[in-house]
Amino acid sequence: MLWQKPVFELLELLKRKEVKPSEVVQAFYERFSQTEEKVRAYITPTYEQALQQAKELEGKNPEDYPLYGIPIAIKDNINVEGYPTTCASKILEGYISPYDATVIERLKKAGALIVGKTNMDEFAMGSSTEYSAFFPTKNPWDLERVPGGSSGGSAVAVAVLSAPLSLGSDTGGSIRQPASFCGVIGLKPTYGRVSRYGLVAFASSLDQIGPFGRRTKDVALLMEIISGYDPKDSTSAKVEVPKFSEELEREVKGLKVGIPKEFFEFEMEEGVKECFDNFVKFFEGLGFEVEEISLPHSKYAIPTYYIIAPCEASSNLARYDGVRYGYRARAKDINEMYAKTRDEGFGPEVKRRILLGTFALSTGYYEAYYLKAMKVRALIKRDFEEAFKKVDVIACPTSPSTAFKFGERTQDPIKMYLADIFTVSVNLAGLPAISVPIGRVNNLPVGGQLIGRPFDEATLLKLSYLWEQHYKHYQEIPL
Repeated sequence: MLWQKPVFELLELLKRKEVKPSEVVQAFYERFSQTEEKVRAYITPTYEQALQQAKELEGKNPEDYPLYGIPIAIKDNINVEGYPTTCASKILEGYISPYDATVIERLKKAGALIVGKTNMDEFAMGSSTEYSAFFPTKNPWDLERVPGGSSGGSAVAVAVLSAPLSLGSDTGGSIRQPASFCGVIGLKPTYGRVSRYGLVAFASSLDQIGPFGRRTKDVALLMEIISGYDPKDSTSAKVEVPKFSEELEREVKGLKVGIPKEFFEFEMEEGVKECFDNFVKFFEGLGFEVEEISLPHSKYAIPTYYIIAPCEASSNLARYDGVRYGYRARAKDINEMYAKTRDEGFGPEVKRRILLGTFALSTGYYEAYYLKAMKVRALIKRDFEEAFKKVDVIACPTSPSTAFKFGERTQDPIKMYLADIFTVSVNLAGLPAISVPIGRVNNLPVGGQLIGRPFDEATLLKLSYLWEQHYKHYQEIPL
């Protein structure tokens, strides 16, 4: 059962030549065939091409490739040369990427094999993967529920093990929230740690590519490959990349864990708090100091985020006009073509956010909305800076609820936006955060979030690894 093995075990087997890359891809392809019809995680599966590439890899030395023959699924807003990149939008249907994103270049160089492009909320705008223009992805623990979003397909691919690892993007919680709903690990790196070159922009000051996995060691290894400075990305940071996978087992002593009191003023589903309390007790049992901290401006995170992100989206999505690439509507003149293309090509949530952003940036409203939001963002960032003078990590639930049912929140955008109440402030502050499975409520996974200092993903991964020894969440496989 190769598809059940973690990446670090598969790499050992591959290096000892006990299995071939093509056998590994074939095993995940068979698992995909058993599960995909039920969950619909992929927009464009590419297992057959990956099998071909695996055979070409077989003549090469495994020691030269840190991810030799490992299958990986990619969110469909990250460019992979020669394959469609649709962003789950009708407006990009038929668009074939002419180049690789930097993360894809690094994965290919490491010997990883791309097995498909995964489903998502259109242009990464949503918290449920219901806003895909093609079809919704289903939560493997309960097919009547959402997998979270916007990286729902990437989370589900790892949850059902049609791929052992995947990449998503996180603008306001889009890696951590689906990781929580699907019972896998999801890491949002520090802003600037991973190159955004080749990621289709939603909100450029917030977006960050990050990994999904079932085992901390696998996630750490993937982080090593995709991290690092990239001259093609002007926001990329020149910061050394630690050997995350080697640091995992180093002893962690005397850590201080902060619990933000404001987060517990929000409504929370029964059972989520209980799972989180057990999570905190585990760290207390290790001798870590747990103390209450204050993030006073966190209550403004959702309104701040929903001004800044749509403003940036309004600007970034202006390029989809039917002239250069993607969908083009039939029209009698260019003005009508612009209007019809955008009307027919974009879905309801994307239109809503473009309208919000365009309004907030318009003359007379810029100072009242966007400028004010940027000032509050600075205050949110400062709250975290003050908190990290007292504690080493901050812990909270990833989401106030478990996965909700399809259609439950699509009629109420505010209710949908509140699914990200614990995650958006992390993006506004540009910090790293990880979501790890911490328990179950009515058989649905619950995620716990650990937030770290800038560029301190290593501590988050160490804590995830410690927790994994206690709660072996990776042994539970849905479907």
